[in-house]
Amino acid sequence: MTNYLDNVDSDWFGKRLSAALTVVIAVFVVLIARLLFLQVIEGEELRRLSEINSIRLKSVEAPRGLIYDTHNRLMADNRPSYDLSIIVKDANPLERTIEKLSRYANIDEAQLWDSLEKAKGTRAYKPVLLKPDIGRDALAAIEVNRWDLPGILVNVSPRRDYIFSPSSAHLLGYMGEISVEELKNKIYSDCKSGDFIGKYGIERTREHWLRGKRGGQQVEVNATGQVVRVLSTVDAIPGHNIVLSIDQSLQLTAEQLLADKSGAAVAVDPSSGQILAMASSPSFDQNAFISGMSHDTWNALISDPLHPLENKAIQAEYPPASTYKIIVAAAGLEEGVIDVNTSFFCPGFLKFGNRTYRCWKKWGHGEVDVLKALTESCDVYFYQVGQELGVDRLAWYARAFGLGEPTGVDLDHESGGLIPTAQWKKNRMGVSWQKGETLSVAIGQGFNLATPLQMALVAAAVGNGGTRYRPMIVKTIRTADGQTIFESVPEVIGRLPVSEKNLRLVREGLFKAVNDRHGTAWGSRLDGVAMCGKTGTAQVVGRRDDEGDGGSEGEPIKDHAWFVAYAPREDPRIAVAVIVEHGEHGSSAAAPVAAEMIRFYLSGGQPKSDAPLAVAPASSAEGD
Repeated sequence: MTNYLDNVDSDWFGKRLSAALTVVIAVFVVLIARLLFLQVIEGEELRRLSEINSIRLKSVEAPRGLIYDTHNRLMADNRPSYDLSIIVKDANPLERTIEKLSRYANIDEAQLWDSLEKAKGTRAYKPVLLKPDIGRDALAAIEVNRWDLPGILVNVSPRRDYIFSPSSAHLLGYMGEISVEELKNKIYSDCKSGDFIGKYGIERTREHWLRGKRGGQQVEVNATGQVVRVLSTVDAIPGHNIVLSIDQSLQLTAEQLLADKSGAAVAVDPSSGQILAMASSPSFDQNAFISGMSHDTWNALISDPLHPLENKAIQAEYPPASTYKIIVAAAGLEEGVIDVNTSFFCPGFLKFGNRTYRCWKKWGHGEVDVLKALTESCDVYFYQVGQELGVDRLAWYARAFGLGEPTGVDLDHESGGLIPTAQWKKNRMGVSWQKGETLSVAIGQGFNLATPLQMALVAAAVGNGGTRYRPMIVKTIRTADGQTIFESVPEVIGRLPVSEKNLRLVREGLFKAVNDRHGTAWGSRLDGVAMCGKTGTAQVVGRRDDEGDGGSEGEPIKDHAWFVAYAPREDPRIAVAVIVEHGEHGSSAAAPVAAEMIRFYLSGGQPKSDAPLAVAPASSAEGD
């Protein structure tokens, strides 16, 4: 009996042990199979995910190239910017983290969510820029509460700083965050969301040279996304530095002279085409585009009737008015319509058909030859020269002087102006050209349009003896370590189709316009410097042709004031064009601005009170 019971117990225990061993073996088989699956089959992928969780690549932004003036004075620098970013994967819970960040850093929560929405589709472990340039106060608040803000990063990156802002704003331009559409463009293939690129001016046209090559770091992070250590680094390559032809002292002088006006002033070197100054007034603060501009500020800029965002030196088009008489005189002499002895009598008007075209001087200039016509800006004389030449011959010469098309300056959105022909009017308006319209064109009115830069180049070409240069702003491009990779050379694009003899006669007329007591710019002559120039008064609103340059009584808007000049008389070193919107008379509004720019430049940048040159007392003439 006992043996039987012992056998039963032994069998039962054996079965239980076998079952237990089977279970243990099965568990080990499952574990081994799982280990094989994880290590062999999924091992590579799991290893990659593990590394992503602990080791990440951090982009390092390259310092942007610096911009200098012709005397190596720094105009555009870089400063440290504290940029706020988030790694969504680490910011758990996301809603709570954003709410705390908004409270600690005093940043509108809606703005943070808006930045996240714009970056939708970005990988969860990639940083998303929430707000650039947050400032030191916000930085301090975030650092104090860092352990309560998982996934929040503050990176220090170089940010643009315009030293003299708003000076040279239209010339240098400004930077802004790259848009979604721009990211699709191949020229920005090395950019990413949140990068800042040139949007306007030299910053835009020379973006390729100014933008460096970003670097990177391989970093180890902890569970909250904070960097534990840097494993390896690839240094960023700084952008190239650019030296402009601009003389910043002259630029500031021009801007100060235009401070309470709307208009533009351009100065060029007649011997090379290099632009010495390009002022457009009013201006704007380009640094505001970097630090972030409010909607109210932006709306105020774009709705301002004085158009501060417009570079009036190259984008605004004006009737050239009596400055155009330089071209008419040269064309008349070259075509044999007039010579040095040709004269017309000016009684103060010219009757043509059934209309009367008036001269600005109501009582007339009397007997007028070409020198007197340029000196005193006689409209009647140029009415008759224009009538003899015809609109198409006038247009040919105007284009040969560089009007009617963009100059090719290294800036975006340059306007070409307008030089009308008979065929242009037929194509544009479907009606024939009227002979009376040629009279208006001959004094720079009618359909004629030109930019201040174009007229500065006209003055430069006349002053240097007839050579036309392409205008240049970029003088030199250098690497960050000082190696020169580009140096500009003067580019001749043509010559004026005027003989030396005839051009000398035109130059004499321009000299007398400033230095003869009867000249329209007599009041702006310079002691010790032989300045040559031409005034102009451009009609703003529609007037009857028989009212001429003199204007009409009760005009609600004053005319624009022009002055173009070069100096010295022989071997000129500077040519200037100034337009003062609604300045009324070139002699009183524009000529003093140009004269002071020329005085300042030729005196080596001496303050007016200490300079050996001085603007002479204004005359009582109220001509052009």
